[in-house]
Amino acid sequence: MSSVATKKKGLGAHIWDYITTVDHKKIAHLYLVAGTLFFVIGGIEAMLIRIQLAKPDNDFLSAGLFNEVMTMHGTTMIFLAAMPLVFAFMNAIVPLQIGARDVAFPFLNSLGFWLFLFGGVFLNLSWFFTGAPDAGWTSYASLSLMSPGHGIDFYALGLQISGAGTLISGINFLVTIINMRAPGMTYMRMPLFTWTAFVASALILFAFPPLTIGLFFMIFDRMFSGNFFVHTMGGNTIIWEHLFWIFGHPEVYILILPAFGIFSEIFATFSRKRLFGYPSMVFATILIGFLGFMVWAHHMFTVGLGPTANAIFSVATMAIAVPTGMKIFNWLMTMWGGSIKITTPMLYALGFIPSFVAGGVTGIMQASAPLDYQLHDSYFIVAHFHYVIVGGVVLALFAGAHYYWPIMFNQMLNETLGKITFVFFFVGFHLTFFLQHFLGLMGMPRRVAVFKAGQGLDLFNFISTIGAFLMAIGVIILVINVIITAIKGVPAGRDPWEDGRTLEWAIPQPIPFYNFKQTPLIRGLDPYWIEKMDGNKEGMLYAEPLSDIHMPNNSFIPVVMSFGFFVAAFGAMFHQETSWGLYVLIGGLAITALGMIYRSVKDDHGYYIKKEDLLDDKGGKH
Repeated sequence: MSSVATKKKGLGAHIWDYITTVDHKKIAHLYLVAGTLFFVIGGIEAMLIRIQLAKPDNDFLSAGLFNEVMTMHGTTMIFLAAMPLVFAFMNAIVPLQIGARDVAFPFLNSLGFWLFLFGGVFLNLSWFFTGAPDAGWTSYASLSLMSPGHGIDFYALGLQISGAGTLISGINFLVTIINMRAPGMTYMRMPLFTWTAFVASALILFAFPPLTIGLFFMIFDRMFSGNFFVHTMGGNTIIWEHLFWIFGHPEVYILILPAFGIFSEIFATFSRKRLFGYPSMVFATILIGFLGFMVWAHHMFTVGLGPTANAIFSVATMAIAVPTGMKIFNWLMTMWGGSIKITTPMLYALGFIPSFVAGGVTGIMQASAPLDYQLHDSYFIVAHFHYVIVGGVVLALFAGAHYYWPIMFNQMLNETLGKITFVFFFVGFHLTFFLQHFLGLMGMPRRVAVFKAGQGLDLFNFISTIGAFLMAIGVIILVINVIITAIKGVPAGRDPWEDGRTLEWAIPQPIPFYNFKQTPLIRGLDPYWIEKMDGNKEGMLYAEPLSDIHMPNNSFIPVVMSFGFFVAAFGAMFHQETSWGLYVLIGGLAITALGMIYRSVKDDHGYYIKKEDLLDDKGGKH
């Protein structure tokens, strides 16, 4: 086990290695594959919605099925696609950027992924049982408590399991960034992507518990007659909205902040300049994280909180635009006077600025409570948040995929196909969502399965649907690009963009499973650039002599523990109508408990890579 040269053969052994891995780079691959799969599922659901709304009085989907598709599209895209894809980049890049050999808790990193995956699979199994959840991705209490079948039960239990995985991962990254930075990597020398991952992890720590509480209440209301949200029994429907949005608004920043981080790296790299206004970017990131918790009730201007509460949340919502605006100007100033290279990641970054500004401006419009009263639950809202999520997060994920592909897979995606993907996706995105602002202003409500002819809504809806097909073509071309790149298998080597600034580009390719033979020494912001300018061929200085490296063992226990919750969720759901439900619930929890006990009593001290093996190793994979 200790030999670096150990190579496992065969597909089965390779799959087993991924199932049991605790290596952050392989877990990044797992998040990338799972997140992409759910992204495609969510995209298919989006296409079904747009086909249904392509023409008036359409009967392509029934009203009930439309509600299910629309609910699952939103839930899948936010919880099961955007979140894991953000975690894919955090896992792949953050430990490398801060000079760490792994995350603080490799076992928990694996557990976080498998909890997310089992929760996501559980949620999507709802299609094959009594129907998917149908109360919208926000699952407002009155609707969700009245919803027949088990759809909402799948929603509550699936998100509970998945959310536990996200919470674990967030805590893990907080500890990693606080404790595992290389010598010299002060907070004000951390790359911007690490900073945004750090603040996003802090947001996860504080935002996910309210969701957990809300979902517990909903589970108890639906399965154990808890009456937390039933107003006839002394409950309060609005409490669900508060709990959901106390989570739901920071969730937007949990997604967008790492996106900002990816773009900050891209702007600096392809402008061949230090990021302009680095301290103010850090300050803005922290401020966005802080203010993100102050604005949740702007989703609730129409519930009757009263003018004082509405005014406070209006002002807070307007205030959060300031740090975001600071970022926009800093990115523009980074490019100003820079030696700009138009690569595929840079194209996405350039497209992101006007798209995200448009989403931000419509957000500020809705910060005005009287205007929001008119726009609420109209297609204007749909247009606004898609400009933020697609124009911000999805463009960043595509940009990050092209930019970081060489680090994750030691290959370069085809630039020409990348640019074609960008054109199709970007044009399709604006075609789909820009006109939806006007549909909203013309009075089209969200979440309606059918609109009537003669209302003036036909043309814009039809154009939206065409745009959605263009986006789908873009995604298909990206998939083709990935397949072609994998088949060709041309190694990218170190620093393939030639202008890498941060530590991850200094590591020899393919990246060894232990990341760094010796802990690097950081002399300033953009450490790799500093070493390059000083003519250091190695690309980094070292803070320690070469010595034995301690590494953790792989483990199958995270899969077992996650599977136990998966089984228990079925038991909880069916316990009222079947005799075996309670036994399945107890059995599932027992599987998880046994996994935890085994983990507690088994002494797993990992293993050491000997210094001699390191000298022999030429950077091979484990």
